[in-house]
Amino acid sequence: MSDSVNNLHICLVGPVPPPAGGMANQTRQLKALLQQDGATVELVAVNPPYRPAFAGRIVGLRALFRLIPYIINLYQAVGRAEVVHIMANSGWSWHLFAAPAIWISYLRRKPVIVNYRGGHAETFFAASWRKVHFSLRRASAVLVPSAFLQQVFASYAQPSAIVPNILDHTLFYPASAPKAETVTAPHFIVTRNLEAIYDVATALKAFELIYQQYPQARLTIAGTGPLLAQLQQQVQHAGLTQAVSFAGRLDTTQMAELYRSADIMLNSSLVDNSPNSVIEAMACGVPVISTNVGGIPRLVTDKTDALLTEPGDYQAMFTYAQQLLTSPALRQHLVQNGLLNSSRFHWPIVGRQLAGHYNTAIRAMEHTA
Repeated sequence: MSDSVNNLHICLVGPVPPPAGGMANQTRQLKALLQQDGATVELVAVNPPYRPAFAGRIVGLRALFRLIPYIINLYQAVGRAEVVHIMANSGWSWHLFAAPAIWISYLRRKPVIVNYRGGHAETFFAASWRKVHFSLRRASAVLVPSAFLQQVFASYAQPSAIVPNILDHTLFYPASAPKAETVTAPHFIVTRNLEAIYDVATALKAFELIYQQYPQARLTIAGTGPLLAQLQQQVQHAGLTQAVSFAGRLDTTQMAELYRSADIMLNSSLVDNSPNSVIEAMACGVPVISTNVGGIPRLVTDKTDALLTEPGDYQAMFTYAQQLLTSPALRQHLVQNGLLNSSRFHWPIVGRQLAGHYNTAIRAMEHTA
């Protein structure tokens, strides 16, 4: 397999910020890094701004005003590309955006890579596998970011290859100054969107207990979403308004700086796959306390490069935070192993893997022409 994308013309299909979710950030980073390596990348966003803007406020018209321009742009971009890369998700996103992209690529005789990233894959496939597979069998290759998702596909006898999430190691790296061994004013961070599946309320409950032991502790929550008002109310009722700040949406540079300012990262998600936030925290030398849901136990190893709890167990999160704050040796153990783990997500490694799949798919299509 060739390990270069230089001079390749790639049609990249996926979501873009805003909102700045994991897949949108990965799509944005992938485009920039492929271009940096010499590829021509034409991005077809599945979530562009509504035009006219008022269409986004009309239920029933929203999908139509987004879908029709998407199909037109997609058809044109696929025709110009040598290979199509789809950032695919579960649910309606699959049916409305991924499946049409597969079929347009197939009809236009262009190799198509399906990069599946849906955290709800098990539930979605259980209900819709026949429809999913009807389109998926036209793909040149299926890529997944984790062994967890690979196992889900294998349970349906669908081959897939693991290509990890992208980490831009020129942005996400540890702070230059070593952290103090004794931490009296710890800075905790949560870097997930404010949605039910990320259960930020549990992280807040854990921080409430931490604050009782460390009155100078502070928590920064970087993310946006529909639960903002509810979480702000929780903070107010807990008497944490002086200790908790909602940073909103941050760009990648701001996010990297936030990681480097932190002492501990809390991830309380209820559904997950291979979260970028955990990878980025490890790359920045931040100890991670996370729930053990979905693909997270395949991403990290409990008590080696992260501390894992059951979902919703804020007491366990608090206990682990206490252990980290009182044991410099444990903190250093997690940090060193986390840095080692995160190195496999560096772009030079992931980029070579992607290039190999692109070029293999292109050659296979040429041989069947």
